[in-house]
Amino acid sequence: YRPLNFIGFVYRELRQGLTDIEEMFKLLDQAAEIQDKPDARSLVVTGPVIRFDNVSFHYDPDRPILKNVSFEVPAGKTVAIVGPTGAGKSTISRLLYRFYDVTGGSISIDGQDLRDVTQESLRSAIGMVPQDTVLFNDTIGYNIEYGRPGASTEDVRAAAAMAQVGPFIETLPKGYDTPVGERGLKLSGGEKQRVAIARTILKAPSILILDEATSALDTKTERDIQSALDVVSQNRTSVVIAHRLSTVVNADEILVLRDGAIAERGNHTALLQQDGLYAQMWNRQREVSEAEEQLRRTADDPEGFVRRGTPAAE
Repeated sequence: YRPLNFIGFVYRELRQGLTDIEEMFKLLDQAAEIQDKPDARSLVVTGPVIRFDNVSFHYDPDRPILKNVSFEVPAGKTVAIVGPTGAGKSTISRLLYRFYDVTGGSISIDGQDLRDVTQESLRSAIGMVPQDTVLFNDTIGYNIEYGRPGASTEDVRAAAAMAQVGPFIETLPKGYDTPVGERGLKLSGGEKQRVAIARTILKAPSILILDEATSALDTKTERDIQSALDVVSQNRTSVVIAHRLSTVVNADEILVLRDGAIAERGNHTALLQQDGLYAQMWNRQREVSEAEEQLRRTADDPEGFVRRGTPAAE
């Protein structure tokens, strides 16, 4: 009976394996939606200056995401994009990285339309820290070095130190040879985010895109990394997509998106004076931050808080 049972098991495994292989080849036969033109040339970066000219985009024709968005990021300057959830902030980073092509208008870098240059040259000039960090099932050192394959050990360690993840790595038994697990499951959200930041720092790109780069970090670590990001973004053309407005107060210009269009624009001070959507978001987040700070103080010194703040103590 057992030999027959074993033959049945092997037969089922073979059938499942063949089915999986067939599905894999179907996937490989799928043509990529975004392809280079036959005469596409390499991107030549001189500034770089990023320009969005009446850009419109939709995933579904019945639901437009961006509506005639126009703005320019001067060379070496930082433009921040903020707005409510679903306003189209992250879509701008995907279009700039050319994961999709615009359905209207154009995006150019130094006067070169992204559709006319090769994807490889475009993406080699851009460094992105995404909201959802993707790590390979390899060592921490490998995941950082992926930003610039062949980088020296000293460069990898320097990038990790600047991203505020170096001291943590050095406390691990295997250091930079520590496996991170599938998709980085052995690291916390903040640790994965810092590895992604170190990877981008090592790449040293001409254009920097920060898509909610500090979303998974606590307040203290966020401040530390924000200071490092400020250093990295100096003299680089940067696009910062943020939910926490405290991370974009020093941007040269802030664009406030609402329903896929630019509702307000200006620097932090000017937008607060307008007393519009940005001011409302700022006041709301400031109230939340103050409440969180009060709770932290309560946890650190509950007796002192009771003595100072409760009617019973008075």
